Amino acid sequence: MIEPSDQDELAVAGDRFLAPPNGGINELLNVGQEDNMQGQMEEFLGPQAEYDEEEEERKYYRRKRLGVIKNVLAASVGAMIVYSVYMGLLQMQLILHYDMTYREVKYSSLGLEDIDRKMLMGINVTPIIGLLYTPVLIRFLGTKWMMFLASGIYALFVSTNYWERYYTLVPSAVAIGVAIVPLWASLGNYITRMAQQYYEYVNYKEEHVLEQKKLPKGACHSYIIVFQSVFSIIFHLSFVFAEFPMRFVLNSYLQDNQHILYNVKSCGANISGVIPGFNTTVLTNLPRSMLLILVESVLMGFAFLAMIIFLVLCGAAYRPTEEIDLRSIGWGNIFQLPFKHLRDYRLRLLCPFFIYSGFEVLFAVTGFFLSYGVCVLGLKKLWLLILVYGLSCSIFSSLSLCLLHLQRWVCLAGGAAVHGVLLVALLALSLPADKPDEYEGPLLVISVLWGLGTALNKTGVSTLLGMLYAEDKERLDYVYTIYHWWQAIAIFIVYLWSNLPMRAKLSILLASLLLACYCYWVMEHRLAMKVPYRLPRIPRPRHKVKGYRYLEEDNSDESDSERSEEDDKEENEDEENGAAEDREEGSQDTGVQESPRARGRGAEGHCCRREGALVMEGGRETR
Repeated sequence: MIEPSDQDELAVAGDRFLAPPNGGINELLNVGQEDNMQGQMEEFLGPQAEYDEEEEERKYYRRKRLGVIKNVLAASVGAMIVYSVYMGLLQMQLILHYDMTYREVKYSSLGLEDIDRKMLMGINVTPIIGLLYTPVLIRFLGTKWMMFLASGIYALFVSTNYWERYYTLVPSAVAIGVAIVPLWASLGNYITRMAQQYYEYVNYKEEHVLEQKKLPKGACHSYIIVFQSVFSIIFHLSFVFAEFPMRFVLNSYLQDNQHILYNVKSCGANISGVIPGFNTTVLTNLPRSMLLILVESVLMGFAFLAMIIFLVLCGAAYRPTEEIDLRSIGWGNIFQLPFKHLRDYRLRLLCPFFIYSGFEVLFAVTGFFLSYGVCVLGLKKLWLLILVYGLSCSIFSSLSLCLLHLQRWVCLAGGAAVHGVLLVALLALSLPADKPDEYEGPLLVISVLWGLGTALNKTGVSTLLGMLYAEDKERLDYVYTIYHWWQAIAIFIVYLWSNLPMRAKLSILLASLLLACYCYWVMEHRLAMKVPYRLPRIPRPRHKVKGYRYLEEDNSDESDSERSEEDDKEENEDEENGAAEDREEGSQDTGVQESPRARGRGAEGHCCRREGALVMEGGRETR
């Protein structure tokens, strides 16, 4: 081996103790860079001098309020488009199918008259069972998705007109009958929920909003009035747009009045049925098939547009946790609660108004416009009568904004007064069929006044329900379901009485209106006297847990014996709390029964109280 020399050892020793030429400079540079980077991170993560938390919060809730307004407008426009398409297509379809030449030439062996009869039966009869399934559908699908699904069913009805057969028209008509009550209950619920959300976003700093407690009495009434008025103003334009196919397509194919009304002798109060003696041929020549397909394609496009509006532009009505809690009370309870809500004397006394609300709209379409309007003015003026009625409904719906400064009974009382005077006038109005020019002006005035009464009635009832139940989010779907279910029963009754004498129809309408006014006065008197009303208790949400622990972190140090002792103790406490609540409910059985505060609101105390029982339930199922 070659041993190192003394000079080599000195060189090695020197290398050990001598620093590199630039080593010290590099270490100093690294230290400076670390200090600078740390300072930049602290400056980035620390509170910004230009950041204003209150201003950002205010901007956030302003965006939320604009989102609520967007939801209301989208729901209103979507409903307006759906019913414009539905009523316009149904009107054109019934007129074409009524013409004997059209039936014999195009569908000689099909029996269109019988198909139309069964189709109308499906639309008018099926909704009377809507109380059985509407709350279940709304709670299972959610309010927004129920509106979307119902609009899809209306689009399905439009699509079946491409191939007019028994097995296409009748099932789609039955499907529409099934969807009517859920659609309208969802719309009423949705508009009222938007008013509640708008109030929460305006008063986001209030303690009851931060803790998601029940809203104070009357807090959001002004927003309910405004939003229901906006919805009615936009929706009633559907009567206007529904007449476009009639005015621009079908009107040029209709016969003159001398041919259509040749056998009609009298109109108005003296007749029985709809229009006795009306000619069975109303078309000069048959419309081209491609023209009808083009019209149906345009209507189909608008039906799809309504579906997209509901799907894309309408936000959710409830928070995800609230929707889970709404479904978690049990399907049996969801099915029973609409019937239990009829114990509330407010709803019972409003039922006559619900029935009259269904009477008056369908009578205007099938009674006044046909037995008075078409019978005198001819079929070519039908679009004008309905268009004037729709514009009147839309314009006068804005009068409900007066409820911001007046008593809530003013709207319903005003509509009832207008309709009462008109019903008495129609009872005495018997018109000849051969003088259309003399009676066109008075009939248009009656259409405007009837639209005024309809606007005050419809908007007043929806607003009143929202004001009575504004603080109970979990009851809105039941309340609006009951309202539109009674309306559906009224529409079914109008469908059955089509062959009665006109004076009998008007007498039934007048009697139901007087009864509705009396019952409403009794309800307002009881509320003024502070007579307690009875509300069914909505069960607390019960979350079923399988395979995991709910609202609790896993404690691996806890033994099975300790866990079982704590579970038994908390189970006993929960049973005692439940027994105390049942005793309290029994003692308040004749008074106002409120649902527990923590139900469906995500209250922290309720979660903590139920935590042990839920953990126990999950643990037992996993053992």
